[in-house]
Amino acid sequence: MVTLRALTLDDAPALTRVYSGASIRHTTGQPLTLDQAHEKIRAALARAAETPRAQWSWGIVTADELIGLIALRRRTPTMGTISYILREDSWGHGYATHAAHQVVSAAFTTAGLTRLEAMHHPDNPASGRVLTKAGFTRVGTSDRNTDHGTVPYELYALETTT
Repeated sequence: MVTLRALTLDDAPALTRVYSGASIRHTTGQPLTLDQAHEKIRAALARAAETPRAQWSWGIVTADELIGLIALRRRTPTMGTISYILREDSWGHGYATHAAHQVVSAAFTTAGLTRLEAMHHPDNPASGRVLTKAGFTRVGTSDRNTDHGTVPYELYALETTT
């Protein structure tokens, strides 16, 4: 069972475990320090208080343990993006897919969005499978500048059916 919940400052140590090892290979490549984790949580809490709200961040929890983070960002009044990261030892259990389903539901109801987009590094096909299982369709690529040059990230989209 996967649940999503608001982050608390007590989550900082768990967040440093999420942002480490193979989990960060296709992100910054740098582990999150405890101070950076506290700042990330403070920023998420501040964004939760903004009106209008432009970003939501949830901890991904299973068996009362924070194993990841998923975020929804409003990019335009009707379009948003989702992103997620899971602790390496929690991969392959469907947790990201369940979390993505919950965020898709929130995006199309609570946030009032009509389109979602997400992307993943081309060397991370498992993330593409998560997006496909959550209802997204691959729509192309989007070039991203990285420390290793320009990388064509896989781009996915999902629109409401109403």
